[in-house]
Amino acid sequence: MSLVFIFLVAFFFSFVGSIPPGTINLTMLQLGLEKRMNIALRFALAAALIEYPYAWLAVKFANLITASPAIAENLQLFSAIVMIALGGFNLMPARKAAWSQKFNDSGFRRGIVIGILNPLALPFWVGMTAYLTSMGWIDLSSAWRLQAYLLGVFSGAFVLLMVLAYLAKKITALVRDPGWLKQIPGYILLALGLYALMRYLISNF
Repeated sequence: MSLVFIFLVAFFFSFVGSIPPGTINLTMLQLGLEKRMNIALRFALAAALIEYPYAWLAVKFANLITASPAIAENLQLFSAIVMIALGGFNLMPARKAAWSQKFNDSGFRRGIVIGILNPLALPFWVGMTAYLTSMGWIDLSSAWRLQAYLLGVFSGAFVLLMVLAYLAKKITALVRDPGWLKQIPGYILLALGLYALMRYLISNF
């Protein structure tokens, strides 16, 4: 099994897996709508880099991660809290505290923080790696093959995020008053977070 094939498989599933709405891609949409492409580039690079260790952990500790149902439940609650917090942060008025404005304007630092606070990446890559291995589409028995897989994970996420930012920027050019568009990612994050929190509360009480 060639390294290029393993890279392409990982790239494809990382690209597709990054499409559903989440904290990272919705932040990229907002940066694109605000036409802050330099910040978007640094954010995408940092967020995609975080996928690398998450995928590595998924490969190395898949059995340990999936052994306890409590881990999955806590990940759902943590994800809900993060989405609600980021959704509210994105909907704050334009005049923000100095520290929050600095964080908002820092693409790489912001991408690292939000990437780490994206717990859904770990169970996603646990399930995806197990599926691809069981189907015989990848073989991670050597260090080089594992690195090709992880590089594909990083590249797929990075390309998808930049595509989202680019498309969002193009949309703003077609709208006379794009101000309301910039708030959509914040509202979506807030709604997804509240939905996840509601599901967690219903299933545990």
